[in-house]
Amino acid sequence: PVLLLGETGTGKEVIANAIHLASPRREKPIIRVQCGALPDTLLDSELFGHEKGAFTGALDLKRGRFERANGGTIFLDEIGELSSSAQVKLLRVLQEKQFERLGGAQTITVDVRVIAATHRDLQDMVRKGSFREDLWFRLNVFPVHLPPLRMRKQDIPSLVQHFVDRKSREMNLAMPPGLAPDAMNKLLAYDWPGNVRELQNVVERALILTKGRPLDFPPFASPSPTPPLP
Repeated sequence: PVLLLGETGTGKEVIANAIHLASPRREKPIIRVQCGALPDTLLDSELFGHEKGAFTGALDLKRGRFERANGGTIFLDEIGELSSSAQVKLLRVLQEKQFERLGGAQTITVDVRVIAATHRDLQDMVRKGSFREDLWFRLNVFPVHLPPLRMRKQDIPSLVQHFVDRKSREMNLAMPPGLAPDAMNKLLAYDWPGNVRELQNVVERALILTKGRPLDFPPFASPSPTPPLP
């Protein structure tokens, strides 16, 4: 298991995809689960599937996310948003790699690589009792800390060029526009609380408004002093 830790917008899903594609499981699927969007009433059906007739409206057999990820990877995004009851159900399948579909009696065994991600401080949640300690130990086998963009500003020029090239293709621009003379200095002076996602949005907005001129950006709020790198 891999646990991706970092602020919102640092690219945790990008890293999860890269881990999957660099692994022997790359020919199998990577199945994404947005933990914060799963209500408890649908959790069993979504993660483990259900049998036909398991409840009103269950007209067909449904394979859950873990079963569909068999042989591949399951990406549990924002794992810190799970309720206490959901944590218990998840712990069992992580420990035993086994589960039953809702309304079924057959035990299903899966071979799944788990990648979890969160912007929350799980250790603090464990201390406060809102996250299970045994689940934390089960997930925290290989933690990867993603630094915020303000701590790796040397990446900004490459990221900007990547976003300009990609969005220019999407917008069918004949030629990606260049940057105005002081544009990069504005980007480097800002601390990017929304991280890479915020940078991407700013570049896309500038491309939409450029109308053939060099890319420029509006003044950003006064940056807070950047702490020294650890």
